[in-house]
Amino acid sequence: MQWTRREFLMGCSAAIAAMAAARVGQLAFAEPAQPQATNEIFVQIFLRGGCDGLSLLCPYQDPHYRSARGSLALPISGPNAPLLIAPSNPSYSNTAFGLNSKMPHLRDLYNSGHLAFIHACGLDDDTRSHFDAMDYIERGTPGNKTTNSGWLTRHLQTQGGVSTMLPAIAASSAPPASLLNYAGSVAVTSPDRFNISTGWRYNRSQENYPFLSTLREIYSRSSINPLAPAGRRVTQVIDVMRSMGSYTPASGITYPSGSFGDALKTVAQLIKADLGLQVATIDFGGWDTHEAQANSDGTGYLPDRLGILSQGLHAFYNDLNAYHSRLTVVILSEFGRRLGRNQSNGTDHGHGNVMMVLGGNVNGGRIYGTWPGLHPDQLDKRQDLQITTDYRQVLSEILVRRLGNPKLGTIFPGLPSYTPLGIVRGPDLPPDLSATATPADTGYQVFVPVIHQCR
Repeated sequence: MQWTRREFLMGCSAAIAAMAAARVGQLAFAEPAQPQATNEIFVQIFLRGGCDGLSLLCPYQDPHYRSARGSLALPISGPNAPLLIAPSNPSYSNTAFGLNSKMPHLRDLYNSGHLAFIHACGLDDDTRSHFDAMDYIERGTPGNKTTNSGWLTRHLQTQGGVSTMLPAIAASSAPPASLLNYAGSVAVTSPDRFNISTGWRYNRSQENYPFLSTLREIYSRSSINPLAPAGRRVTQVIDVMRSMGSYTPASGITYPSGSFGDALKTVAQLIKADLGLQVATIDFGGWDTHEAQANSDGTGYLPDRLGILSQGLHAFYNDLNAYHSRLTVVILSEFGRRLGRNQSNGTDHGHGNVMMVLGGNVNGGRIYGTWPGLHPDQLDKRQDLQITTDYRQVLSEILVRRLGNPKLGTIFPGLPSYTPLGIVRGPDLPPDLSATATPADTGYQVFVPVIHQCR
């Protein structure tokens, strides 16, 4: 292949840009390391904004709930009455719980034994700040948001670094803090539109501008260039992504329209591509319901949003029927909402919340944890649902029993103990609670200016 000076310089510039901050289309590359410990797939869905767990899974008959919520309390009867579920937990036996009426799909998953709830769960820190709470949860270090890596990053690093072509993806425009500083993470909103996010000229098709061919040739000839392995992976992943085309779900599966449904489809498509995906993250925002949260008849903004969540989870899980034995999905939010209704017919930032775990190895059809009650003396600061289960305990059980990673002290520094609740099935490896440093990431974390034009 003969290169012009311009093509060579443009290819080099784009290749350097590909390594800038280790991102290509928000993609980071490293030479594959040792094989992954398991073939499990973990999906984290973060409900950003503070989802109201007391409207999602509601103690609808509790007199303290009904008094504090007023017109926001879910109706006891009628077409929008809660969907009753059996908690199968002695701690909940004296309180009737029901799902929001817009969530029949979740009730089906629960009744089938594939979905579990953990109520009064969350981040045991006093903050009511969205940004602080999300940082604490995703970095895995409550009270410390300066940690330079995410908890999923440390999980993947202790499993051997970048071990497959596509170990971790974020179905969004940028990786979340849980994947902070992981060199194998890819942020992708749609595989068939995946490309290098540098200057416009680098994104032309190969027919009009032979950038990828040039980049491929440069790295195929580089025997001593330390960036060559990562550069070759750049072109490999772009080629694979471009070859996928638009996604067609399994027969009979209907995802909700909008960004959440699109993100779920992206993850499903990449799982089915069998590229070695181990971790995926999805963000679903719009849960900060300070005003006009719902109507007195059980309809309105929040019920509709809960319906989208329910439909999306049901479609995603059934679309991946062949992967149930390997798939674990966790749904969480940074905190719940206050028990009482505010003057704008909404709810303000609270504390305890609901966590959900979905998968083929989940002991579903049960609410886990300890219900603290809603009497004012039982509330946190006499206004919020107390937290009786640290969110890290739920994730630690999944790490050990499903993902085969017992290095809990590294992933969650300061975690006091490993106390599984029995949410998922799998062997209990001896937990390592010692706080050891994570292995050095093998990704190329260089930062250089991008040359957009060569004269």
